Amino acid sequence: MDMLKVQGGRQLSGRARVDGSKNATLPIMATALAVDGPVKLNNVPNLVDVRTMTQLLRSLGSEVSASDGCLDIDTRAADGVVAEYDLVRRMRASVCVLGPLLARFGAARVSLPGGCNIGHRPIDLHLRGLEALGADIRMSGGYIVAEAGTLRGADIQLDGPNGSSVTATCNVMAAAALAEGRTVIHCAAMEPEVASLAVFLNELGADIQGLGTSEIEINGVQRLSLIHI
Repeated sequence: MDMLKVQGGRQLSGRARVDGSKNATLPIMATALAVDGPVKLNNVPNLVDVRTMTQLLRSLGSEVSASDGCLDIDTRAADGVVAEYDLVRRMRASVCVLGPLLARFGAARVSLPGGCNIGHRPIDLHLRGLEALGADIRMSGGYIVAEAGTLRGADIQLDGPNGSSVTATCNVMAAAALAEGRTVIHCAAMEPEVASLAVFLNELGADIQGLGTSEIEINGVQRLSLIHI
């Protein structure tokens, strides 16, 4: 369908159930890779992209089960750092595993993302932000190859020719949550899904301030867990 035609002028009434946001769910699922313990997500939409992210997490060694709009994710046994092309090509949000894998394992090999074709959306902001945290990044055979001994906080400008990037902000924020010291992301995306990820991380013991603003401050912690001190 190329066009929707809407004829207005009629009064609306009634109730509608609002499902959870796909754009908030996907970065949160990806960031579960950095969590030291199981997490449970509620009101998860039953969509193809969510199922694709589930497959991607499982391919990295995570346990994921779905039931009645809930997802139980346990990444404690995850040991893979390679996000294969066959899965990543299906949606751009797959690149959100890059930051969490780098933060947890110190290495990641993620295929260049595919997915929807809306304008020109390069991943240079992701790479710029992660390099500022101390990652060594190169391209090899269609993959982003990232390595870091220790991630360290930094002042990061995430403004690009097309403005800020939601997924780049999420990727850098997830990595910075486990980096040493203080990170400030300038020109951060202000969309609700970025704030949702920050709330999720703070529930797990992260220290993130500036939710919903263009400047996000992150004080790194040693671990993310449902049980934290």
